[in-house]
Amino acid sequence: MNLFDSRCRSCGNAALITVLSLGRTPLANALLTAADLSRPEATYPLDLAFCPQCSLVQIIETVPPEQLFREYLYFSSFSDTMLQHAQQLVTQLIAARGLHQTSLAVEIASNDGYLLQYYQHAGIPVLGVEPATNIARVAEQERGIRTLVEFFGADLAHQLQTAGEQADVIHAHNVMAHVADLNGFVTGIATLLKDDGIAVIEVPYVKDLLDHVEFDTIYHEHLCYFSLTALTQLFQRHALAVQDVERLAIHGGSLRLTVGKTAPAAAAIPSPRVAQLLRDEADWRVAQVTPYQAFAATVERLRDDLRALLGRLKGNGARIAVYGASAKGSTLLNYCRIGAETLDYVVDRSTVKQGHYTPGTHLPIYAPERLLTDQPDYVLLLTWNFADEILAQQAEYRRRGGRFIIPIPQLRVV
Repeated sequence: MNLFDSRCRSCGNAALITVLSLGRTPLANALLTAADLSRPEATYPLDLAFCPQCSLVQIIETVPPEQLFREYLYFSSFSDTMLQHAQQLVTQLIAARGLHQTSLAVEIASNDGYLLQYYQHAGIPVLGVEPATNIARVAEQERGIRTLVEFFGADLAHQLQTAGEQADVIHAHNVMAHVADLNGFVTGIATLLKDDGIAVIEVPYVKDLLDHVEFDTIYHEHLCYFSLTALTQLFQRHALAVQDVERLAIHGGSLRLTVGKTAPAAAAIPSPRVAQLLRDEADWRVAQVTPYQAFAATVERLRDDLRALLGRLKGNGARIAVYGASAKGSTLLNYCRIGAETLDYVVDRSTVKQGHYTPGTHLPIYAPERLLTDQPDYVLLLTWNFADEILAQQAEYRRRGGRFIIPIPQLRVV
């Protein structure tokens, strides 16, 4: 356990406690071309820290967002699970909030319009804010989603407010973890939101990170790992309050927060779920370093077990492929030091990733159909958060005798 003079991204506390070091790794989504393989590859420290003042769990290193997000290779629409998740939520909110043709739905980090398209289909005006130029282009050209190619923060929110744009609903799904300036981001939400509007925010839940040993969700894009305790303090500093909270299974375990202004005209009594989850977090000692240290010890054991299993299979002559050229997969392979000496190649459904190579490990990426033409003995499933979807898609590979190795939350072969 070490103390660093890095300030907490939420409360500014300078005495952070490091709990887990994953070493120096490349950027998890920095896929390589064939020409890149002969060039030096940049790596950065990946250390997880805990703030004893506000309970926020965070990594210490900050890679400039321009480097991470201006060109991005994750398209939400490639996941059927994500599309179903978005459609169900939008349908629910349209009915619950009485949204109509003069309402405005905004999504921060709107990706390829996977969510806003369902508002637009219902005749509700939308605005996406997406910094990745390649993805914003798809949203606008293929789905007709009005999209600003910008990073969201206090300045942009003020510009929109001045131009007469204010939101009935703001979505921020899996983006707060990517934000270095948390206070500026939350100020922007408060500025852009109507007095009676709500922000629907989804973030990976730190308790699920601990319980399910999800160390592979730690990478340089994910700066923070949230508890309700930490988020409540962050929102309170900006006159916002958590009105409701739900625990979701998506992405290995997430929180969905409903947040509104605390001004008297808009004040709402929090649901009982908010108070209950805060009590639950106190019970598992969210504000103490002990649970995070125990998590780190479990991660080291899982790494050793996975390396031993793959080593035995390879030693017995098995051919092993990988499913999922994901960011989490990059963290797992690089931290566990598993590469081409053990694994043959990666398959991924995203056509944008096919033809590239994985960061650090330099494995070629192909379409999933290769599993049937090549029929490897085992496939290491790195996108374990979509295991049910992928196993169903690969029923024929499994019928022919192929088996999947699922490393998280516990190592198993199916």
